[in-house]
Amino acid sequence: MTTGADLLALSPVIPVVVVDDADHAVPLAQALLRGGVRVIELTLRTPAALAAIENVAREVPEIVIGAGTVTAPEHAEQAAKAGAAFLVTPGTTDRVLDAADATGLPYLPGAATVSEVMRLVERGLTALKFFPAEAAGGIDYLKSIGGPIPHVRFCPTGGITPRTAPNYLALPNVGCVGGSWLAPKDALKAGDWDRIETLAREATALG
Repeated sequence: MTTGADLLALSPVIPVVVVDDADHAVPLAQALLRGGVRVIELTLRTPAALAAIENVAREVPEIVIGAGTVTAPEHAEQAAKAGAAFLVTPGTTDRVLDAADATGLPYLPGAATVSEVMRLVERGLTALKFFPAEAAGGIDYLKSIGGPIPHVRFCPTGGITPRTAPNYLALPNVGCVGGSWLAPKDALKAGDWDRIETLAREATALG
């Protein structure tokens, strides 16, 4: 995997996960793999996130581990050192983009407007995260920008559910969606890995 476009092809749904306990990361990743999901985005929203990435990178090499919620230049470097194979940003600034470039890792930069998309295209980036998807216009918005900017493909994230995911995936400019429903907080807290495996199987079937 060397490009953002490759990320979009890994799974119809990229699990977007907030981990409060780094010890949950490995059994979570294993459950997702059993369900057919080969990628996971662990968000840098908790103190446990970097350790969780390290654990997965070391113990579950079969899954592609990424770091999400990269909102500052130092996040990119920290995630790369922890073993992340890709980065995801909710939005973009020049400093964050430069830092992501410096890691050499593929990444999905976030965009929510046509101007942001065009600016990223100028930097040679055509595989993007569309965030926050539902709040920013959802399916109708992506249909609208598919006409003037047909060569850009997206991973919409934010407010997407198992019910709405197929409608997004049917769009020609959508490669996958990001979904937090694959790893519910109550399932993580209870260690209900069978439930997460089942949710992963259902998500895989969407593709």
